[in-house]
Amino acid sequence: MMTSLRERLFVGLTSLAFVAGIGAGLWAFDWAYDEAIELQDSLLMQLGTLAVRTQIPPEGPVLEGADTDGDEQVVIEDFKPGAPAKPGILPLAALPPDIPDGLHTVPDNSNQWRILIKTRADGSRFAIGQSGDYRNEIAQGSAIRTVIPMAVLFPCLILLVGLVVRTSFRPLSKIATEIDAKKTDHMQKLPVDGIPSELLPFVESINRLLDRIAVMFEQQRRFVADAAHELRTPIAALSLQIENLAHVDLSPEARERVDKLKEGARRSTRLLEQLLALARVEASSETSPAVTRLDHVSREVVAETLPRALTRNIDLGFERCEPVAVRANPASLAVLMRNLVENAVRYAPDNGRIDLIVDGDGHNAVFQVSDNGPGIAQADLPRIFEPFFRGARPVGDGTGLGLSIVERICRRLEGTVTVENIGGQDMPAGLRVTVRVPLATQGAAS
Repeated sequence: MMTSLRERLFVGLTSLAFVAGIGAGLWAFDWAYDEAIELQDSLLMQLGTLAVRTQIPPEGPVLEGADTDGDEQVVIEDFKPGAPAKPGILPLAALPPDIPDGLHTVPDNSNQWRILIKTRADGSRFAIGQSGDYRNEIAQGSAIRTVIPMAVLFPCLILLVGLVVRTSFRPLSKIATEIDAKKTDHMQKLPVDGIPSELLPFVESINRLLDRIAVMFEQQRRFVADAAHELRTPIAALSLQIENLAHVDLSPEARERVDKLKEGARRSTRLLEQLLALARVEASSETSPAVTRLDHVSREVVAETLPRALTRNIDLGFERCEPVAVRANPASLAVLMRNLVENAVRYAPDNGRIDLIVDGDGHNAVFQVSDNGPGIAQADLPRIFEPFFRGARPVGDGTGLGLSIVERICRRLEGTVTVENIGGQDMPAGLRVTVRVPLATQGAAS
């Protein structure tokens, strides 16, 4: 069963053209055949008139030419009913003596003759005949020559139908390509210029749907941002009260509960920070960001994160840091890199190692973070960019938003982010995250 509308239309039109071509071919063949027969009858009439005027007195059959198969083209014989029969070609014996002048079809065994009876001025009569087999051969040849051009043009017609169908569906394919290329954070309407009138209602419906989706996204962004802002104050107050409990003389059991409460407050604060960062990223509408040095931003992020890494004796540093520039908001780049570096510090073991690379590959700026932490389960890799997804065995105080924020920033910058588990002698286990962003087309920012 064909599911493609283009294929259905092509098959339908070609089938219709085939049926119409067959019908037209049969009609043309029949018409050309009848015309050839009438032409041959006209030839017999002309020959009869000529024979009367020239007073041809055949003593026996007169053959006006013969084909290679022995079928005579035209035979002239005297028609003398009642006279002694003479050997001839035409089946004149089967004709009644009083047959009127004119054309007659006379059967002769398996053949049929077309015979013209004419009367001379002296009252004598003669017959001009033509073999039915020869007449049919001539008529069929003429009819076939009439149909051949139609048969030759039919494949051209099929190609033309295919071209017309493909051209007619080109606007629809263009619309599908534009829809596929759209990003969830850029809901511009589809252009309606040059759209066929048949597709215009369809395009307008899609544009109205895009408007509704954009409104829904905006409501979601506002809700997340408002909720995060509203929760910051009570969470901060709760954290302050928990810190005050540190100076109170508590039992070991109560102290343990306070520590758990402090850990929960710290995770809540981290979650609010990530939610606010996510809201800022999604609400960003900067269309022409400035050229930013990726190496400068990465050095600033490492400098911010290094004290935390040193508390656990983690070796955090650059394996390579080349000067590369991208067209992006420096704050967005900082959020992207900070999430990757902090994730690596969070999951790397004590006395661990984190290597960073900033470089270019000719088309893209590359920012890579590698650690020797536990990595990510292979089954969890396809879902790591989902918001709040922390894997089957979550570790640490992560929120599950870091990589989601990184992926959204990369998408806005028309870049990519890949995550893979690594292993080797120098780094027996760990995770490698690689971000690629198109290089800036202008000169690097200072």
